[in-house]
Amino acid sequence: MTGKTHKIAVLPGDGIGPEVVEATRTVLNAVQKVTDVKLEMLEGEAGLEVISKYGTNLPPKTVDMIMKTDACLKGPMTTPEEPGSPRSVAVTLRFMFDLYANMRPARTLPNVPSLKPNIDMIVIRENTEDLYVGKEFEVVPGIAVALKINTTRASERIAKFAFNVLNVGKNYPEVELEDIHVDAATMQFIRRPESFDVVVATNLYGDILTDEAAALVGGLGVAAGGNIGDHYGMFEPAGGSAPKYTGQNKVNPIAMIEASRMMLDFLEEPEAATKVERATMKVLEEGKVLTFDLGGTAKTSDMGNAVAQKILDFH
Repeated sequence: MTGKTHKIAVLPGDGIGPEVVEATRTVLNAVQKVTDVKLEMLEGEAGLEVISKYGTNLPPKTVDMIMKTDACLKGPMTTPEEPGSPRSVAVTLRFMFDLYANMRPARTLPNVPSLKPNIDMIVIRENTEDLYVGKEFEVVPGIAVALKINTTRASERIAKFAFNVLNVGKNYPEVELEDIHVDAATMQFIRRPESFDVVVATNLYGDILTDEAAALVGGLGVAAGGNIGDHYGMFEPAGGSAPKYTGQNKVNPIAMIEASRMMLDFLEEPEAATKVERATMKVLEEGKVLTFDLGGTAKTSDMGNAVAQKILDFH
């Protein structure tokens, strides 16, 4: 088997990051054993823990390493909130690589609590504009202004990206469009989540809606996102670094494993991505290996090992 070798930047991150990333590596190693996919995983330092060492949460040597790769698998990271702190690593990478599309699937999973049994949607969030440009200033003492910037160019390209996700024809005649305000959307996500297929939103509203969508299908422990541009992709779990669980080998790695599945899709390795998806679904369906958030007692590493073993078994 002589498949293409993909160079992957792996950023383990902070808190629970190294644990869920390690479980995901176990899964990806299994994938490489049963397919012709080859992944050269280059590890880089980033996140809260490296600020004291480098004065930044994304050291230049890590950026140089990322530049040489085809995609990035990013673990959870803690973002400091004190004035003058660096921006989050995710936001920095989104702007650096122009990763203008944030893609977050939300679907009902076996043995995972879900508001309805048939939710299957993807929220596509514009990733580079809106309030996240960080143009904020104090006009006079006590009055601050934050600029919410949205351009035609960014709006059009995120809409085109969303249509391509649907794999429809050039003029999109088969697509039924529904225009909905964000306040109504948050309500309809609860009332009729099964009716949504692809949702396109601006950066701030998309941020709100993706977290709500995750809550509908089991929470952030199973939610992953892809940050995708025309030439690069960065994939990460939707949840944070959960510092209180650091080192306990306790949290659910499914979100991180799902992020790796999305990465394989992005790298145009659909067979490998399907193997990860089938194995994950089978482990959840059997219900023998479930982490504490899903009512079980399995460790982070147990879940990674179980998904990896299923990939090997299916082969």
